[in-house]
Amino acid sequence: MKKQVLAIALSAAMAGSIAGMSVSAEEQTYNVGICQLVQHDALDAATQGFKDALTEALGDAVTFDEQNAQGDSNTCSTIINSFVSNGVDLILANATPALQAAQAGTSEIPILGTSVTEYGVALEIEDFDGTVGGNISGTSDLAPLDQQAAMLNELFPDAKNVGLLYCSAEANSQYQVDTVKAALEELGYTCEYYAFSDSNDLSAVVTTASTESDVIYVPTDNTAASNTEIINNICQPAGVPLITGEEGICAGCGVATLSISYYDIGVATGKMAAKILAEGADISTMPIEYAPEFTKKYNAELCEALGITVPEDYVAIETAE
Repeated sequence: MKKQVLAIALSAAMAGSIAGMSVSAEEQTYNVGICQLVQHDALDAATQGFKDALTEALGDAVTFDEQNAQGDSNTCSTIINSFVSNGVDLILANATPALQAAQAGTSEIPILGTSVTEYGVALEIEDFDGTVGGNISGTSDLAPLDQQAAMLNELFPDAKNVGLLYCSAEANSQYQVDTVKAALEELGYTCEYYAFSDSNDLSAVVTTASTESDVIYVPTDNTAASNTEIINNICQPAGVPLITGEEGICAGCGVATLSISYYDIGVATGKMAAKILAEGADISTMPIEYAPEFTKKYNAELCEALGITVPEDYVAIETAE
């Protein structure tokens, strides 16, 4: 009789334990820290795509601590340190300086980057093979740079001097202009670097570039993206067109771009996060993901102002009314 009572008690205890485990699993929550370098259309779209995809996958189980560094790399480090102190479950690092700060801040918490052009350059990885390893993976905003150079040649075959305008503090901007320079020189152009250190010397550098260049190329550069009005106010009156690395910059000061959807790479990053958090995927084995398609787009208003006609396969950038 005692054995029977003991068996019933053990069964009840096990059932209660299992029920408790079930409740615990159902109540599993995740806190995700988002460090975005600066506010501009491209990065905003990537963050929104990430949040939408992760919320769709996990619902109310996920909460976000979203912070913006206002363009300051040191602030990125402060934000990341706060995430580490608070023990977030995963970090989204939106843009290269945010990713670099996250890498320096933790080797334990999973880190997903987005809006990062080339991870090997950003993280100083020699012979990068597409997988970072450790606690880092993510998505790239790299569009085919040789095709961007070909776009410039398609629209401006008679131009001779191309200015390469970029922020010297952004390693991936340097990588892009170096690559485009090599492609343009093979096409017969003379290329000159015009590097600015931050927004303080941007106006002076752009003014020089606009007086010495037939066309200007701007890569996916966060400082440029945050200051398109300054660039446009100098280049448009000078009659100098810009080919840009992404749609947001093009909408502000460029005539054409071969661009990705930043919202889409944000969604892809959110899906990666869901696999890590909810399915236990090993981030160290997850390769960097790239945009599946690229679109030739043009700024209709600026093209009209500069008298530029684009081929029929270009799509006009939609602007907010």
